[in-house]
Amino acid sequence: MSKPGTFKISLTMQIFIGLGLGIVVGFLIHRLDAHPDTKEQAIQWVRVLSRIFLNCIKVIIAPLIFSTLVVGIAGAGGTKEVGRIGLKAIIYFEVVTTLALFIGLGAVNLTKPGVGVNLPPEQSAEAKEIAGRAAKISAQDHIVNVFPSNIVKAMTENDVLQIVAFSLMFALAVSAIGERGKPVVEICESIAQGMFKFTEYVMMFAPYGVGAAMAVTVGNKGLEVLKNLALLILTLYGALAVFITVVLVPIALLARVPLKRFIRLVREPVLLAFTTTSSESALPKALENMEKLGVPRRIVSFILPMGYSFNLDGSTLYLSLAAMFVAQAANHPLTFGQQIQMLVILMLTTKGIAAVPRASLVILSGTLVQFGLPIEGIALILGVDELMDMARTATNVLGNCLATAVVARWEGEFNDAGNEEIAAA
Repeated sequence: MSKPGTFKISLTMQIFIGLGLGIVVGFLIHRLDAHPDTKEQAIQWVRVLSRIFLNCIKVIIAPLIFSTLVVGIAGAGGTKEVGRIGLKAIIYFEVVTTLALFIGLGAVNLTKPGVGVNLPPEQSAEAKEIAGRAAKISAQDHIVNVFPSNIVKAMTENDVLQIVAFSLMFALAVSAIGERGKPVVEICESIAQGMFKFTEYVMMFAPYGVGAAMAVTVGNKGLEVLKNLALLILTLYGALAVFITVVLVPIALLARVPLKRFIRLVREPVLLAFTTTSSESALPKALENMEKLGVPRRIVSFILPMGYSFNLDGSTLYLSLAAMFVAQAANHPLTFGQQIQMLVILMLTTKGIAAVPRASLVILSGTLVQFGLPIEGIALILGVDELMDMARTATNVLGNCLATAVVARWEGEFNDAGNEEIAAA
């Protein structure tokens, strides 16, 4: 609490200020084109700040998910409750992501951003790498990879889905041993509280990390990056705005989510996701703020990480849009039946792949091959993928935060007054 007569700048405003300064610094760095070595050195030194911030965030993920899930499940629930909540979450995820696919498909058919675009004659090295990864990942691998063979390795690599799977099974085991499991729950409760305080410290560095990330982007590509393939970018942003307006907002109203408080609590994690293009950077703050909103810990600590693999609203919408963009750019029209078939494939393949590097582009590569579309289309998209990644990552975080509130309301456990204890901490 600030002293009387003093002015305190909110963290959100600090992040916006950092974002603006980052653009200015990036523009100045980009003007060093005549001195490429100096420019590269400047970019690498500025990148240090964003790398430190993201590393500090990543180190929070595994202990926070593990401790909050164990406390939530073992402390107040059991197998039956977990199964019920999980089923409700899967139903919700499937409905919402399917709507996202249709909106993306409708938007790209309306604006036709790929018409008249010439694909590059050869694949870029990065496009070949992504295509190679797509070829190696089978449906069987997706299922097997949910369950970790080494929990230390899963935590080291921040494989959210594997961490959730292990934590869930461990929590159920602790719950099954009754009184003997209470010391474990108490230890995990202490770890969770410590990690929330640690998150608070890390967030003080967020404006610097965000500003540095933006400076690196603009420094590398210049302000013209905002114009490159503008119609594709605007189509995505417009489609995401429609999705939020006609899908997420009505869902929030139907679930009687307090919109003003919800918006206030999600703006920081969403802004972090947007500026860093990393869902991981937003996860600790999202976990904490959804508890403040009034979602019980056992629900938010289960649904939010689970959503990172099964409820990627922004990424799902982007994939239907991007696949059609490549078809248009290659003058390879798809019939209505083929487009519906593509939606079904995307609906299945977008589940459980969040831990794969460049997951959206890996899935896109597999989809292009499935319909005989040129893989070179990935090289075309890569130039502006970071700008699009900002919007889809922010939408992923927003959709998952809402999912926790919806499931809590569905369970009849949403606290309309908010969690005063957490909010006051």
